[in-house]
Amino acid sequence: MITTALRSFWAEPRATGAPERVRRDWVLVGALTVTALLEGVLRTDVTWRPFITIVAVGLAPVLLWRRTHPLACVVVAFGTGMGLGLVTLVGGVATLGLNTMVYILVLVYALVRWGSGREIVIGLAVVLVAAIVGTVADYTGPAEVFGGFGILLAAGAGGAAFRYGTESRRRALDQIRSQERVGLARELHDTVAHHVSAIAVQAQAGRTMAGQRPEAALEALAVIEGEASRTLTEMRAMVRVLRDAAPAEYAPQPGVTDLVSLARRDPVPVVEVELAGDLAGLPLQLDAAVYRLAQEALTNALRHARNASRVEIRVAEGAGKLRLHVPDDGQIDPARPTSHGFGLLGMTERVQLLGGTLRAGPAPEGGWTVDAELPTEARR
Repeated sequence: MITTALRSFWAEPRATGAPERVRRDWVLVGALTVTALLEGVLRTDVTWRPFITIVAVGLAPVLLWRRTHPLACVVVAFGTGMGLGLVTLVGGVATLGLNTMVYILVLVYALVRWGSGREIVIGLAVVLVAAIVGTVADYTGPAEVFGGFGILLAAGAGGAAFRYGTESRRRALDQIRSQERVGLARELHDTVAHHVSAIAVQAQAGRTMAGQRPEAALEALAVIEGEASRTLTEMRAMVRVLRDAAPAEYAPQPGVTDLVSLARRDPVPVVEVELAGDLAGLPLQLDAAVYRLAQEALTNALRHARNASRVEIRVAEGAGKLRLHVPDDGQIDPARPTSHGFGLLGMTERVQLLGGTLRAGPAPEGGWTVDAELPTEARR
């Protein structure tokens, strides 16, 4: 397990969204350059003062690439520090360096914050070696040793905290967007499929009655026009939600009481709606879900129930449950999916999200039946 975790960390890609350079980077480099120059000029106790000042000023611009090339920046900066430590150790000279060069700790933070797993491992190894060389070259006691390594650890831990905090928020946002896309897909299927099915039924009826009753054909065309207009309106609303900069403009969601609008006597199949029980004050989510379930069940019946003469939509409330029953008397189309398809999938998702149960399949007496049962305790 440990080996698997190490391999996974080694293969981890770089953090996303790293900016190349921003204005504050140039301000930071400029401020560090001025500070290093002032320290190099004003301090008289620095060994090889002109050389060390040039080194401190020359390393400052490395910070500009700390996000896009974190490993290279760490190697350059801490490699230079390691070289200065070796000169101190081998040459017997006093400690080389300016206090300003503490800015290289920013590179440790950037390495863990933006680097890949491989870069982090290699970079931290370079940092550790440089820290050991510097400690041996300028050993002043255990307190300074622990303090120095503690500062390095804090810089790396800060980078890790920001990295994984940001990644966690990004994953949460991605999950929310994914759920929104699924919800929009479900709404799009439910609304558009219903209207298109109604258009198809009306077109068939109009074509059948065109020769015998021209006025009935005109009525069918009027219904088709209305359904097409509603379909376009709802599709525009969905498209506006999918566009990044566009505000959503939702119409009020239909509910259980709006199911009566689905009832019809003509053309065949007849659609009858029956509502029973206390259906007032349902939670909005439950109210809209029952309407969409019934609408999808009716759409499936209109599309797949061959020779159906009757479709019933019954909603009843009682004993803390809301029950939806949608049977038809048609002949089951052999090509009709019984366990697949976006319609049944969307219905199942809706019911499960609300803690209910759904059954959709052939009825013993013939035809197709959809039964859903949803809890209503949350309404009070």
